[in-house]
Amino acid sequence: MSKVAWLFPGQGSQAVGMGVALAEAEPTARAVLQEADAALGFPLSKLMAVGPEETLKLTEHTQPAILTHSTMVVRAWAHRLPKPDFAAGHSLGEYSALVALGALSFEDAVRTVRERGRAMQEAVPVGVGAMAALLGMSLAEVKASCDEAARLTGKIVVPANFNGPGQIVIAGHAEAVDAALEAAKARGGRKALKLPVSAPFHSPLMEPAKARMEPILRGLAFMEPMCPLVNNVDAAAVSDPDALRDGLVRQIPGAVRWQATLELLLSQGVTTFVELGPGKVLAGLVKRQARDRGMDVSAISLGAPGDLAQLG
Repeated sequence: MSKVAWLFPGQGSQAVGMGVALAEAEPTARAVLQEADAALGFPLSKLMAVGPEETLKLTEHTQPAILTHSTMVVRAWAHRLPKPDFAAGHSLGEYSALVALGALSFEDAVRTVRERGRAMQEAVPVGVGAMAALLGMSLAEVKASCDEAARLTGKIVVPANFNGPGQIVIAGHAEAVDAALEAAKARGGRKALKLPVSAPFHSPLMEPAKARMEPILRGLAFMEPMCPLVNNVDAAAVSDPDALRDGLVRQIPGAVRWQATLELLLSQGVTTFVELGPGKVLAGLVKRQARDRGMDVSAISLGAPGDLAQLG
């Protein structure tokens, strides 16, 4: 029997106007916006609706905005969604997944991800860190490029996001990231580009953010989810509340193992993937990885009322 996975996007999928059409069409979604505004003590709903974009792009705002949009989708359309056998979220999206699965309250989650955004931004001064995407290279080639750059510069650079075959993001000190890009080009990398982010997320430079967030996460109430979560840091199916919490702590400086996450889901017989929230990136990654395996899957993205037709 075909299995279902709910997927939740991470940072980068935000846009001014996100959630507006859904809030207008669904009172349940509108109530989530009101709950977010009350929990945060400022009008996140207005920022999501009208911006300005530069303010929405600040990590401390982006993270609660994406979580809120994903939660709006789940609450508005839960009765129409196929019941999940697994769930997974890309970085920040892991919080959205835990809220959707009933393992973490939305109020706790939206406050926590705002603090997470602040902690990650403040861990490294602006300009000191950087991230870049390397395309068309194997993991061994990317690791070799990072190792070479670290030796040359005496700085840190590591693989940070394993998004899919030939799609790896690196992060670390800006000088080391630049050196790794040069090393990657010398190894024949198809494309290498710096990302417009303000901090080196999912790298050892995020250890101060981990230290800041750990006591906050230890103080939250986690419950058993309605189905297993495949977490980022281990790419393992987890249901134990303490393990769910621990995964959120360790993912801050740990790499996002998204390719391995999808590999696990595909190996478990998942053939229906539903991305819930802003953007369509994760559904695209599913389709490419499944195609590489010669598998036929359904992968759709639901974020606005017009998307509902995909459910049939």
